[in-house]
Amino acid sequence: MSITEQTNPHVLTDDAQGMSYLNRLPRRIVVLYLPLAVFVFVLLFPFYWMAITAVKPNSQLTDYNNFSPFWVVKPTLDHIKYLLFETSYPGWLWNTLVVAVCATAISLVASVFAAYAIERVRFSGSRPVGLLIFLAYLVPPSILFIPLAVIVFKFGIYDTKLALIFTYPTFLIPFCTWLLMGYFRSIPFELEESALVDGASRWQILIRVILPLAVPGLISAGIFAFTLSWNEFIYALTFIQSSENKTVPVGVLTELVRGDVFEWGSLMAGALFGSLPVVILYSFFVDYYVSSMTGAVKE
Repeated sequence: MSITEQTNPHVLTDDAQGMSYLNRLPRRIVVLYLPLAVFVFVLLFPFYWMAITAVKPNSQLTDYNNFSPFWVVKPTLDHIKYLLFETSYPGWLWNTLVVAVCATAISLVASVFAAYAIERVRFSGSRPVGLLIFLAYLVPPSILFIPLAVIVFKFGIYDTKLALIFTYPTFLIPFCTWLLMGYFRSIPFELEESALVDGASRWQILIRVILPLAVPGLISAGIFAFTLSWNEFIYALTFIQSSENKTVPVGVLTELVRGDVFEWGSLMAGALFGSLPVVILYSFFVDYYVSSMTGAVKE
């Protein structure tokens, strides 16, 4: 016992071991490797199942007595050929990409202005307005698509990509605004005040100070908005009728399911190809996404 502890027995000592409890292999397996293996399995198994089903012959899809459901014997590309060359799937992919990119761009622009006004301008009632914007995101799309359908018909854009481009921001803008509000709040106000002292306008501050610092937050909001647009189903099913204008989620379901006949191979191939753009997007911007979740500029 040290002299300090002898004179003052109430002195607190730090006996924390940090991560040293993982030095032993059994503990490391139970605490780290086993949960990680379960997480990776749960995450990747759907992609594996879609991949083997997409190349599995029809005779093996339901014949579990002679073939295992977990791997494929003599794979075939017939389902992929049927999907790409005998359906409008390439057009569905293009429609989904155009709608998702345009809706994301519109939503980000509107969300930047809204979040900046709420968090940085400091007007009376900004907090309640921010809360109301977030509550608007919680309104179910199944309630909104009925009045939106009336508006779409009156503007004459039914069964066009514009119907989706203009309706998707109704649920993208509230979410992106709420996300950017939290990110803008973490940027020090001293930077903005210094720019105001130097004679910069609000527009210059937004373009040259706030947005360069908020790039991770913008990318995070863009990823979320793009993913929601890419996977949206209710509006795309309601506002699009012709096969050539459908998006991937609606086209795969409505064109590859005929009554009680399910084109399982083509369905899985369509789902697999439809998920790849989102996976690629996340893989390219994962660093920005993580940084936006951990905060912005520190004071």
